[in-house]
Amino acid sequence: MQHDGLLVIDKPVGPTSHDVVSRVRRILRERRIGHTGTLDPLASGLLLLVVGRATRLAQFMSADTKRYDATIRLGFSTDTYDALGRPSAAHVGPMPTRDRIEDALSRFRGTFDQQPPAFSAKKIEGRRSYRLARAAVRAEAGPSTLPAPVAVTVNKLDILDVADDLVRVDLVCSSGFYVRSLAHDLGVALGVGGHLAALRRTESSGRTLVEAVPLSALDEPATGPDLARQALISLVDVLPDLPRLTLTPEGVRRAVTGCDVGERDVASESTRESPGVFPRRVRLLDPAQNLVGIADSRPSGLLHPVVILM
Repeated sequence: MQHDGLLVIDKPVGPTSHDVVSRVRRILRERRIGHTGTLDPLASGLLLLVVGRATRLAQFMSADTKRYDATIRLGFSTDTYDALGRPSAAHVGPMPTRDRIEDALSRFRGTFDQQPPAFSAKKIEGRRSYRLARAAVRAEAGPSTLPAPVAVTVNKLDILDVADDLVRVDLVCSSGFYVRSLAHDLGVALGVGGHLAALRRTESSGRTLVEAVPLSALDEPATGPDLARQALISLVDVLPDLPRLTLTPEGVRRAVTGCDVGERDVASESTRESPGVFPRRVRLLDPAQNLVGIADSRPSGLLHPVVILM
């Protein structure tokens, strides 16, 4: 049986994102499964899995903003910027006050260039940065080259709690943002060192933990497969923020053959702010409200299908 849709998983600490994908492939007996944003083994929380034909919709989700509940430990840094790495010498003396921490965090709001960790999947001259970093560790030398800085955006960065050497923050950031780098860079800014102690993704692509299924529940042999199938969000609802346009039967025929569609191909019951003017990107539906595909508007005033699922 073919399975198509979005599966919202609450990943525990421990497995990699690839581990989760492999487990769900076995549970659903579906080969075509991917995710829309990696979570490190140390991190828990939302992992969005695209299943079956929904894998073709991942490109529209990967760049979405994400929200995290992050705990930063001050006092020493590590080579991986998290609790799994080799620690540096510990800071001696009192920890910074909440006011000092708040002042230091102000430089990490808005859009700025962020230095990715050496232990990351970024490429340096065609090689993964983490492979180069591991080679340096084996040679008992520090990473000689770091990945190039990347422009990132932080929409929200609020302190939730400060307790001794632990700083807990609520963070909303762009895709590609490294929370590990934030922890490390905050420690540098405060002059005491710092690393990421814990991380939980709480929101991604408009989905929250309320919708998530614990991975442990899917692992139950007797009930896991049925629960996974029931939890699948249908193709038509994978991208709920995109406007919907219902096509006529002739419009469906034109779309699935890759032809542009126009006003005459849209069913009269479709609602828009301004008839005759199409949104920048839309979901195309057939008369039975199945997802036909995704289309982008053209200067010509027509819609061009960019992904067809039928």
